[in-house]
Amino acid sequence: MTAPQARLLILACGNTLRSDDGVGPWLADWAEQHFAAHPDIRVISRQQWTPDLAEDLAHAESVLFIDCSIESAPGSTHLRPVEPSTPQQGLATHHQGAAELLALARNLYDSLPSSAQLLTIGAGATELGEEFSAAVKAVLPQACARIEEVVQDLLQ
Repeated sequence: MTAPQARLLILACGNTLRSDDGVGPWLADWAEQHFAAHPDIRVISRQQWTPDLAEDLAHAESVLFIDCSIESAPGSTHLRPVEPSTPQQGLATHHQGAAELLALARNLYDSLPSSAQLLTIGAGATELGEEFSAAVKAVLPQACARIEEVVQDLLQ
C-alpha cells in the first residue's frame, strides 16, 4: 500500500506516559485539530520513529519533525533544518532520528522532502507521569505558534 501524499507531513514522537516526553504527541494532536480543514497537511504521531515511516517521508513535499530534547534547557524551543544522515554500517531499528529517517527515505525510495525541519522542546522531566513540567506547560503556546509559522512558510 502506498502512503498518501502530503504537501506537509508533521511527524511527532514521544511517550505520553513519560512526562515531558509526551509533548510531541500533544503538539501533534493540537496540529491535527488546528489544521483539520487543510487537506495538504498530514499528521502522524508515534511513540518512537520507526523505519516504516520512511515511505511517508518519501511521499511528502515537506516535513516537520517534533520531539522533546533532554539536551536542551527545559521549556526551550529550537527549530532547525535536518539533512539526511551519512551512511553507516548496519541499520539501527530500535530508534530512528529525523536524519536517519530521511536517509532511509532517500536510500529506499530515492526521494526526499524538499524541506525538513526539526522542532524540539526542552524536557524538564521524563520520569513516569502524564503531566508536563511547569517549563513545558509554559512554552506550549510558543510551540504552537512556531508550528503555525512553519506551516505558513512551507505551504506558501
